[in-house]
Amino acid sequence: MSEALRLAVIPGDGVGRELLPMSVEVLEDLGVAVKVELLDAGWGTFEGHGQALPAATLERARACDGIVFGAVQSPSDPVEGYASPILAMRRGLDLYANLRPVSSVPLGTSRPNVDFLVVRENTEGLYCGRERIEGDTAIAERVITRGASTRIAERAFAAARVRKAAGARGLVTVVHKANVLRLSDGLFRECALEVAARNGDIEVEEQLVDSMLYRMIREPERYDVIVAPNLYGDILSDAAAALVGGLGLVASANVGPDHILVEPVHGSAPDIAGQGIANPIATLRAIAMLLEHHGLAPAAKALRKAAVSCLEDGPRTPDLGGSATTAEVLSEIRSRIGKPTAINQESANVS
Repeated sequence: MSEALRLAVIPGDGVGRELLPMSVEVLEDLGVAVKVELLDAGWGTFEGHGQALPAATLERARACDGIVFGAVQSPSDPVEGYASPILAMRRGLDLYANLRPVSSVPLGTSRPNVDFLVVRENTEGLYCGRERIEGDTAIAERVITRGASTRIAERAFAAARVRKAAGARGLVTVVHKANVLRLSDGLFRECALEVAARNGDIEVEEQLVDSMLYRMIREPERYDVIVAPNLYGDILSDAAAALVGGLGLVASANVGPDHILVEPVHGSAPDIAGQGIANPIATLRAIAMLLEHHGLAPAAKALRKAAVSCLEDGPRTPDLGGSATTAEVLSEIRSRIGKPTAINQESANVS
């Protein structure tokens, strides 16, 4: 009997509270044994307890094999004492790499022949949170370090090598704006090219972030692995979702030396929260990324295949032009998975 994966499940806010409890049940159908710890974080947690990320949540998540995060609803105006829990978890668990695969799906709204990976530095840049007011001027510090830039580039080239072995091009596109931000983006560029020089079997190119967005929209099929500083990677990966059917279909993994946190990229979607119509496919794809990370590739493949099959034939949620509920789509995907696989079949359990 195989040991069960211990998963921290953090629904967060908005549609995350609807999607996560139902979505993790799919692990039963895959025959993957898990022990679930349901933990609190988010704006609602802050309103109720004064902390968006309670210390107990972080410590219990740290002890798990993986974290599945839903969404967070952060206020636009400053609120004393509030800080984004997802940013805090990325820093607290050293989840330095945000990996966002973007691939075509069988929908009329999806561009064909798209298959690339955005590798986003996840711990610094403008998201380091160093802001201050000086009189009538607001100042945000943008932090780029040699260590963080080097390790995210190494992650990107390692990913390109794996993808090349599977038949991809083996190309890394380094995104920056070093022609303007000569010191900060200049350092990121320098580190990435130093890593490139040590990986001569992988093709490398550079692209300024503004022209990168333009070219990605015009010819997305040419890209393989894109590596970028934090803010650029965030913008590029969200824009890329529009190429393949929308935010309701795209997942990401936040990965560090010892921990992994997976999440859909669509956010808390307050406009539809509570209606039971959120698209669960991004969450399921996130779970597939976690399974693959833990060496459960057959289960991950089965989950992705069932989700894509449902996209092709329906039912579909309203964001994709359908009228199905979250529960109806999940039920259909679970039925397409079929009987549990041999993976951990004897000990399959969600508790």
